Amino acid sequence: MANELRPCPCDIGDRFDYGGRGQEVQVEHIKAYICKPPTSTDKAVIVIHDIFGWQLPNTRYIADMLTTNGYIAICPDFFVGQEAWKPSNDWASFDDWLKTRNASKIDKEADVVLKYLRDQCGAKKIGVIGFCWGGAAVQHLMLKNPHLKTGVSLYGVIRHFEDRSDLLHPTFFIFGEKDYIIPLDQVTLLEQKLKQNCKVDYEVKIYPGQTHGFVHRKREDINPQDKPYIEEGRKDMINWLNKYL
Repeated sequence: MANELRPCPCDIGDRFDYGGRGQEVQVEHIKAYICKPPTSTDKAVIVIHDIFGWQLPNTRYIADMLTTNGYIAICPDFFVGQEAWKPSNDWASFDDWLKTRNASKIDKEADVVLKYLRDQCGAKKIGVIGFCWGGAAVQHLMLKNPHLKTGVSLYGVIRHFEDRSDLLHPTFFIFGEKDYIIPLDQVTLLEQKLKQNCKVDYEVKIYPGQTHGFVHRKREDINPQDKPYIEEGRKDMINWLNKYL
């Protein structure tokens, strides 16, 4: 009953029936999904999953989309073996679950993945994208990690970083107008602080009528009214990466 009375705000949405074009690899202590384009490239993108984990087909679909656009794409398990959130879990336990999966404590794993991309994949220009929990992780890395070139934070939970806006790298923030997890007043506050403190290129974009997770958790054929915004969000993400990588 707890789930019915207090549903998890991070609805899994439309779970894609998708197997992925890449393969799973072991990167030191981390499992990861990686996909490479047919021609060699020195550009790579780290894809940071949401609370539903690195094996969610939707996230692998986006990783493969990056590969079709010429990037090595890797989606590591940033929960490092801990269970991903399940839609059937009791939402009342979410805060306790989250305590051991802190989006701002991924630096060790990020460094391991960066080293792998440089040493094993020949990557020289590396960016990062992330969804929801992963979007917050992107913002953390853009504030801290000097080795990344750029980032795209898709509906990242920004309340965790309200006091930090001095980004190191160009960052694109994607939000949905109807995202009740990230109210528009939080987005407005982020824009104000970026304007005051940020010395690198950034963009904050709000997509009309869209709810949390729309870029990777909605299917165009099931949600035709959202299709233009889903496609626009994905195109904007790719264009930003193309510009800075």
